[in-house]
Amino acid sequence: MADQPKLRLGVNIDHVATVRNARGGAYPDPLRAAKIAEKAGADGITAHLREDRRHISDADIEGLMEVLSVPLNFEMAATDEMQKIALRHKPHAVCIVPEKREERTTEGGLEVAREENKLAHFIAPLREAGSRVSIFIAAEPAQIEAANRIGAEVIELHTGAYCDAFAEGRWEEADKELSKLREMSSFAASLGLEVHAGHGLTYDTVTPVAAFPEVRELNIGHFLIGEAIFLGLEPAIAEMRRLMDAARDA
Repeated sequence: MADQPKLRLGVNIDHVATVRNARGGAYPDPLRAAKIAEKAGADGITAHLREDRRHISDADIEGLMEVLSVPLNFEMAATDEMQKIALRHKPHAVCIVPEKREERTTEGGLEVAREENKLAHFIAPLREAGSRVSIFIAAEPAQIEAANRIGAEVIELHTGAYCDAFAEGRWEEADKELSKLREMSSFAASLGLEVHAGHGLTYDTVTPVAAFPEVRELNIGHFLIGEAIFLGLEPAIAEMRRLMDAARDA
């Protein structure tokens, strides 16, 4: 619809750094990828500084803060080390995610309901420093309500279960997960939270999620970096941008 706000695209550049780190050199450069993403239509750049620094490095974060003309969404675990780094750089947005050393990628949403008091104290200095605080959570009412209570301004709904079911041809389960995402997007917006979504989204799965009127931003990374091998990074991002815009206008 014409009166719907533009759906923002955040491009996650973590796996450009993964390829770089495989050889231990300086190429490919995540900062160069970030600038290409801007040119291709990204509204923001997402980077996850993990405890073990398996992809993005501290120097990458410093470089991104210097060169970006779009906002940086700094993904991080709720640790003292990461809080200090975020407070030093003061990125536009900070997204708190769960993190385990042994996982290949973020496997689920943050458990906010059981850690409410701890997380409320953790995010308070980040908000005071001027960063927008987002919480990466499963599409569950208890987690959304807890995120709202602790003072988060934004939630990012984990779309992995929907995308995995779709990829594996489990259509009934994919529909069920999609319905849950739709309902919880509406619920979160009714509480005054800004709603983002991401994890595992592809050209084949993005359209239904992009059509949710309450969702304001999608964060997509691994698929786009993989698709860039075949298309190039700028065309890969531009196609995702096109699909998102078409879903919004439909």
